[in-house]
Amino acid sequence: MIETTPGALDRLRQIGAYALDMDGTTYLGGRLLPGAGAFVGLMLAQGIPFTFLTNNSSKSRAEYGRKLTALGLPCGEERVMTSGEATIRYLLRERPGQRVYLAATPSFEAEVREAGIVLADGRADADLAVLGYDTTLTFERLVTLCDLVRDGKALVATHPDVNCPVEGGYWPDVGAFLALIERSTGRGADLVVGKPGPLMVTALCERMGLPAADIAYVGDRLYTDVAMARRSGMLAVLVLSGETTLADLDGTPEPPDLVVGGLDELAGLVSAARKAGGATGSAS
Repeated sequence: MIETTPGALDRLRQIGAYALDMDGTTYLGGRLLPGAGAFVGLMLAQGIPFTFLTNNSSKSRAEYGRKLTALGLPCGEERVMTSGEATIRYLLRERPGQRVYLAATPSFEAEVREAGIVLADGRADADLAVLGYDTTLTFERLVTLCDLVRDGKALVATHPDVNCPVEGGYWPDVGAFLALIERSTGRGADLVVGKPGPLMVTALCERMGLPAADIAYVGDRLYTDVAMARRSGMLAVLVLSGETTLADLDGTPEPPDLVVGGLDELAGLVSAARKAGGATGSAS
């Protein structure tokens, strides 16, 4: 464990809830990472509220809930929040009634439809475009996105990640698609909802019913996970089980508050903090 912010361990004793990244933090592909089971078990046993938070909008909350269960974590979809859900909240709040041209997987599209958002068929009837992590993306859909951007329509992206970690390497993610669109059209996204943006924090705090200062965010990336936590006032915990290495910390403008090897080490710290008289938490 490395404490990069003075007093971070003391603050850990006062934390009321935890939000955890999934890819690279809780699991990698189809493999549960060391300590994930112990950490979730501790949360449940101690009645500590926790939520899994991911930028990956390629799957629905229900799909993520099933995946977590299959990996041995007794967590349903009610403990999962994606950048897709945060995007839906934004569309309902800020763009009610507008027709959305959506580039997304069928499961995310189903969630958008269930929320009552009207989807456009193409360029002619769209008020704006929304780009999710579309692992079913076709060339035709990409052309339509670029046409809408050239037409001056707003482009909303669910998250900025350039690559998605998978077993054996990485897949290109939304940030890579956005770079292509910007290179082709000369315009980038008008709004990016997911980590490290404030809309993701707003949605998380609404879901958990807590201010950001009472939440510890645990993730493996400096430019999304740690950046979001630091900018919002959450306790930023970096795990070294995913993308980031210790060498990457040199000179970073937004260092984490705590650095741990993985969730197994964090579980030990949280357990010790609770025994020392930390927050009692409540079931969520």
